[in-house]
Amino acid sequence: MNKFAIIFLLLFSFNSCNEKATNELVLITGSTMGTTYSVKYVNSISDSIEEVKSNITEILKTVNAQMSTYIPDSQLSIFNSSRDTSWFSISSDLAFVLHSSLEICDLTNGALDITVGPLVNLWGFGPENKPTTIPTDFEINSALESVNWKNIEVRLDPPGVKKKLPKIYCDLSSTAKGFGVDKVAEYLASLGVQNYLVEIGGELRAHGAKSEDDEWRIGISKPNNNSSIQEVIALNNTSMATSGDYWNYFEEDGVRYSHTIDPKTGRPITHKLASITILAETCLFADGLATAIDVMGEKNGFEFATDNNLSAYFIVRENDQFTVNYTESFNKIILEK
Repeated sequence: MNKFAIIFLLLFSFNSCNEKATNELVLITGSTMGTTYSVKYVNSISDSIEEVKSNITEILKTVNAQMSTYIPDSQLSIFNSSRDTSWFSISSDLAFVLHSSLEICDLTNGALDITVGPLVNLWGFGPENKPTTIPTDFEINSALESVNWKNIEVRLDPPGVKKKLPKIYCDLSSTAKGFGVDKVAEYLASLGVQNYLVEIGGELRAHGAKSEDDEWRIGISKPNNNSSIQEVIALNNTSMATSGDYWNYFEEDGVRYSHTIDPKTGRPITHKLASITILAETCLFADGLATAIDVMGEKNGFEFATDNNLSAYFIVRENDQFTVNYTESFNKIILEK
């Protein structure tokens, strides 16, 4: 779930967003959800590039206004601040993301828990600032009382959500960016675009190819500070998300605290899994599953990926070195560097 987890291997010139050239590759970039986005597509449509960029901007602005915990008046923030336990009306998109996220919570037996927000905030990885001291056991246990995805109920028609306990707080940082990728990809498909690559903060969805004789190639970077390439893969008609602790963490008294919080313990993960990359049909599910497996760790996570026939790529920290492991289906898309 970090934009530095991938490197795009796109070695050619792009059209800028103020040019228009049929069947040439277009690049559109911008900022959203506290990170950056990149959209690349083969321009085989009549819509102007400026119009496409404007619509993409509006799509992502709407997603952010619905699902951000950093925007005080977003739909999700208003729901979180409410202590009402009756049905709360929301947009159909927010209901869909909440419903899909809860499916992942259930599938992973709570390794992904979208009510983990109080713990994320307590450890300083949410909208609030980093705490001046490490949370106490009492503070952690108090926050854990409000963490359980089973305390959220969602309906799709009419779209709504309700909490069983007044202090329930939802955090969709593990699925909202993936959903944003899906929304942009669906928009491009609706225009008739057949070949595109959409990326937000390192989460991707690809369709078709960048040219007749060249596929979309993505580099998975090593979990270090120089962004060197660990592996190169080919993406086609699939989504990809990566989660890891090597860019988002803080250190206190020589101890490294990951941004990924285990919903069961209330504390940052401490296992050796440095990075997990997941492929799925939608970016929302790839995003959520990557976070869940990051919580599980290298052993339980690999068993889960194998049992559920997931395409998964693990980078494991072994002292000062890294080892890799991947499922059989992932092996099929690895390219020679």
